[in-house]
Amino acid sequence: MAVYRFKVSFEDYDDVIREVDIKSTHTFEDLHKAIHFSTGYKPDYPSSFYISNDQWMKGQEITYLPNQRRIDRGVPLMEKSRLSSFIDDPHQKFYYTFNFDRPFDFHVELIKILNETPGVTYPFVAKSVGEAPKQFGNVFNPTDPGVAAVVDDEFDFLNQLELVAEETEDFEEVSDPDEVKGTDDADSEDEDDEFGNEFSDNEGFDDASGNKDDY
Repeated sequence: MAVYRFKVSFEDYDDVIREVDIKSTHTFEDLHKAIHFSTGYKPDYPSSFYISNDQWMKGQEITYLPNQRRIDRGVPLMEKSRLSSFIDDPHQKFYYTFNFDRPFDFHVELIKILNETPGVTYPFVAKSVGEAPKQFGNVFNPTDPGVAAVVDDEFDFLNQLELVAEETEDFEEVSDPDEVKGTDDADSEDEDDEFGNEFSDNEGFDDASGNKDDY
């Protein structure tokens, strides 16, 4: 019996690759589950394969856990669709979207047609390169040094804003004379005594006519 070897790669993570061997009589659901056995993901989310050309353009859809719209359109179901029924090219390609709510997109390409090997249980993960990204994205973990580094780099401006607030605190206090009054220490009081009289005559000085002096 013919065995298909598919190369599976994330569209957005070129360094993560899987190669899956699967019988031609298996279904797309079998391939779907085999892919996520190799990535460590839970497979039970609405997903679809699309027959694709060399430019990874989507064609006919084969779906899993379809919504009502797909049911109404009569989209073929993975569990009822044999792989061999949709492969007419020795390098057949499928564009594959896993979990429509929080999707990962894959390129799935037939790279070899093999003979069944006695003693091997199919589907079989023939090759695994790179660690798959987390299924639901990277959750913030302050104990993760990698995350901490990103936080330090990208959000250091928050510390800068805090510093600015501290630097401007004195100006905010001076702007309110009621708060300043009576709060100076002994040194500042001495300074007021020394210089206060020298400039007191200049502040708000009016002549007898009520007009301010011109300077």
